[in-house]
Amino acid sequence: MKIFAIDIGNSTTRFAVVQGCKVVDKLSFPSSDTSAMINSIGKIYSKLCGQEHLPVVICSVVQKLCNVITEKFELALDITPNIIGRDIPLPMDVDLEDLKSVGKDRVVSAAMAYDRIGQAVAVASFGTAITIDCVNDDGVFLGGAILPGLTTSAKSLSEHTSALPLVEIVPPAGPWGKNTLQAISSGIVFGAAGGLREITERFANELGHWPELIITGGDAKIIASHCNFVKAVVEDLLLMGIGLTYEKWKSQ
Repeated sequence: MKIFAIDIGNSTTRFAVVQGCKVVDKLSFPSSDTSAMINSIGKIYSKLCGQEHLPVVICSVVQKLCNVITEKFELALDITPNIIGRDIPLPMDVDLEDLKSVGKDRVVSAAMAYDRIGQAVAVASFGTAITIDCVNDDGVFLGGAILPGLTTSAKSLSEHTSALPLVEIVPPAGPWGKNTLQAISSGIVFGAAGGLREITERFANELGHWPELIITGGDAKIIASHCNFVKAVVEDLLLMGIGLTYEKWKSQ
């Protein structure tokens, strides 16, 4: 089963052809560059799909951009996208107080990880925000924790202090920085790694055993290089999960 998947994130929007749970081809654009992206929708679809007419499936955390992209597909290509959480149900059971408030991307990624692992799993995404979520052995999404992302933390330090500059986060060379720029990178990266370990350990205490830990997102590789307790870095976890979600819906 092949689809045209769209992942609309705070920083990046990704378009991909997904067959089953495998990403065949993809393109990425800054979510902030709305006009250029919207004006290129037809070309993006044609480039990735070729002559095939594939169903469009969207997973979005940016409602305004989702609405604009949906409208463009309907007007320009006569295609009505299927939106996860609106047209397509979430791919797993969730144990949350407010289902409407949870990011659909978190549940979709967690479902993909659980589908592959087959037991309790923790899924951490390192992007504009850091989300660390837990699925129990029965495949129920239990919720998780949300932290500022690496770049978000760097921007906050720069904006709310008088002397600290805005830095580009780089992998720390050692446990302590030899200058201010290095010290900021070390603090942010090791702080995020420590938070990941602490939160995952608390998941383990509640579950009764350590869950397999899968991480994804733009900064995942930086974190993984300092965390020997990570099972795998899966770059396209969410896009794969969109494919899984669509297949589950169609098989009902």
